[in-house]
Amino acid sequence: MLNKEIEIQVNIENIKPLLDFLRDNAIFQKEIHQIDEYFSPNKPKFIEFRPVREWLRLRNSNGIYSVNYKNYHYDKDGKSIYCDEYETKLEDIDKINKIFKALNYDLLVVVDKIRKVWNYKDYDISIDSVKDLGNFVEIEYIGEDDKINPKEATKEMVDFLKNIGCGKIKRNYVGYPFQLLFPNEVKFEEQ
Repeated sequence: MLNKEIEIQVNIENIKPLLDFLRDNAIFQKEIHQIDEYFSPNKPKFIEFRPVREWLRLRNSNGIYSVNYKNYHYDKDGKSIYCDEYETKLEDIDKINKIFKALNYDLLVVVDKIRKVWNYKDYDISIDSVKDLGNFVEIEYIGEDDKINPKEATKEMVDFLKNIGCGKIKRNYVGYPFQLLFPNEVKFEEQ
């Protein structure tokens, strides 16, 4: 799916049923160490608004570099539905860091995680171990249907975890950088 990200990020009570399912039914893709640096223009900062709608990220993923911009879309309750996402590879992450500094962009936070990724049908299923936050499961739609309903797709993701027996599922709508920057503002919603 081009330039649109539909995903959930959750904590689950019992990871064993998910690991068993992935072992038996999914294709293991990779284990990677990702270091994500999040930037914002100096004025106004992306994080001055609630909910935060924009993120600008530089990623080092096992020595492969990329830049990514996300613009989130929210429902009437302030929950993220999906985001417009634009990403491209970089040759030299140090040069883009210098460009950001020259443009007066500030480094907001660094997210350091180990990610294990499986592919199952039209989904990437990741298990993330995030420094200073703990363990999470992310499920992202990677199919080609550009008419897919984001709310229905994310409901199917949650139902999938329920159906395989993961127990309590706690979903957040804000992502890792927000959780690190504003831990007291993060709300987890039991699904």
